[in-house]
Amino acid sequence: MEFFSLEQIQELARHYGYWAVFAGIAIENTGIPIPGETITIVGGFLAGSGELKYWLVLVTAIAGAVIGDNCGYWLGRIGGWKLLLKLSRFFRLPDEEVLKAKTKFLENAPQAVFFGRFITLLRIFAGPIAGIVEMPYFKFLFYNFMGATVWGVIIVTLSYFVGKMIPLEELIHLIAQFGIVALLVMVGWIVISLVVKSYQKNPS
Repeated sequence: MEFFSLEQIQELARHYGYWAVFAGIAIENTGIPIPGETITIVGGFLAGSGELKYWLVLVTAIAGAVIGDNCGYWLGRIGGWKLLLKLSRFFRLPDEEVLKAKTKFLENAPQAVFFGRFITLLRIFAGPIAGIVEMPYFKFLFYNFMGATVWGVIIVTLSYFVGKMIPLEELIHLIAQFGIVALLVMVGWIVISLVVKSYQKNPS
């Protein structure tokens, strides 16, 4: 949101309509941090005010999310793992530790791809990371499609109906807060899991 004001996003959505919704979330899910979810919320809000059609906003949002994540996946899959190894060696991280991290992510990849859409930052990078760790493509495709569909229905429907009752700025703020809280919960869960495992290995 630092590079785009809400007024600019609304103007884009009004001018380009469904293409703005599609392109916004597709670019964000490719791994480029632009406010794609905000554009989708604005699209749902405009549908609620009669300026756009609800079903077309929903379909374009889901399609953009699926295609964007697929682009991110293949960008990560093609050369991403080799690049990650080079970076880890630059920071003097053992290859064994990087492989352990890869295995750990693969164990939780379906959940990360599905629920990542509702979590700040993970929504942007889940696709590329899934590609980097070489998550099986058709498994990725299934969870990507399911996650995009659930996310699209919730975000577009929420902005369609709730946007009629509260200001758009407040709606965007509330959804953004949820994403940040979800991110903090995820980080906290990871930290606690690591601490517990470390204690189990070295009880004192």
